[in-house]
Amino acid sequence: MTALAWPWLIAIPSPINEIIDQLGPNNLPYAIPLHPNLVHFTIGLFAIGIAFDFAGAFYPLEKRIFRFLALPVTRVGFHDVGWYNLLACSVITFFTVAAGFFEMLLAVPLPGVKNVLGQNAIDTMLWHAIGGVALLLIIVAMTIWRAYERFVWRRELGRQVSWLYLASGSLILVLMGVHGSLGAWLASEFGVHITADQLLSSGANLQEVLP
Repeated sequence: MTALAWPWLIAIPSPINEIIDQLGPNNLPYAIPLHPNLVHFTIGLFAIGIAFDFAGAFYPLEKRIFRFLALPVTRVGFHDVGWYNLLACSVITFFTVAAGFFEMLLAVPLPGVKNVLGQNAIDTMLWHAIGGVALLLIIVAMTIWRAYERFVWRRELGRQVSWLYLASGSLILVLMGVHGSLGAWLASEFGVHITADQLLSSGANLQEVLP
């Protein structure tokens, strides 16, 4: 039964073939890839959230400097920025991962190329996809953890976050950097979704080649 079904399955035309004529120079139905831009939102929001929570944690050491500079900042203000940035990060990362999977399905990597780790394009995309989902789950877990610290465990304390939370956030930022390297290699080594950039660099008019 399996042997008979397999040829039938591979005979099914890919849905991508139905929109191939509508794809632009990035092999995407729009001019600029969304995933790389959303990635920067994810990293930026998370980094700002952790940074401001660090500032709130060390506020007793900093407040004299702020008073000297006449800056009207408070400890709770730092922690508010940390909380809302992390919350926004957890929301935007769903779109980051979704855009990544969509654009990965339309990727046409260069054949016969390997990255510095010896991986081919498919292996790199697979690990990048797994890492992206893992980071999404970690960010959501961090947001839930942060919510409990803000509203339950430490709501009566000046320092809203524990040192373990801050250490975990710092480690996650390092993991984001490592994971981001896989995405960067997909573009720099395998040429995924950088055709528009190549055309612009060569002096082509992008408007003339867009669908």
